Amino acid sequence: MQKRIIPAMACALALAMSAPIAAQKMTVTGNGGGGSPHVKSEWRVSGAAITLEYGRPYLKGRPESQMMPAGQPWRTGADEASIIKSDKPLTFGTVTLSANTPYTINTIPGDKEWTLLLGKLEKPGQWGIPYQQSLEIGRLPMTVSKAAKPVEQVTISIDTAASGPRLRVEWGAVSASAPFKVG
Repeated sequence: MQKRIIPAMACALALAMSAPIAAQKMTVTGNGGGGSPHVKSEWRVSGAAITLEYGRPYLKGRPESQMMPAGQPWRTGADEASIIKSDKPLTFGTVTLSANTPYTINTIPGDKEWTLLLGKLEKPGQWGIPYQQSLEIGRLPMTVSKAAKPVEQVTISIDTAASGPRLRVEWGAVSASAPFKVG
């Protein structure tokens, strides 16, 4: 009997520990003009309720370099600007995002390093292109690595770890992330 309980407890513990890695809730909110699905993912991180809203284009065999041009601001999704909002302040490097205020997420892809661009949302439904540098409130480096497996659709997520949460962007073979703090 005891031999069965220990593996069952180990499985339960592993599932409990992996739960914070996945969005607690992801809702498809519709399709954009180009056919890309749009989602709203909700995360619970360090006591904060964080929402990510973005379009999820497919690669469809197109080269990553065409879809995410190196050295140029990218809307990091499709159609409307990608948005992050939290009920608690979030700090990315020296940039603090106020609670209950939506901010835009853009990136500048690169071969070895990406840059995260955070900006003000001028109006609801704001389009993601062209990049509006006048709305930028800050930028910080992102760590780039190879995705564990190829990612067909843009995925923006939040990782939790002992070192703290990270905002992660994945598409194709690329995974780019930036640490942040809650509060």
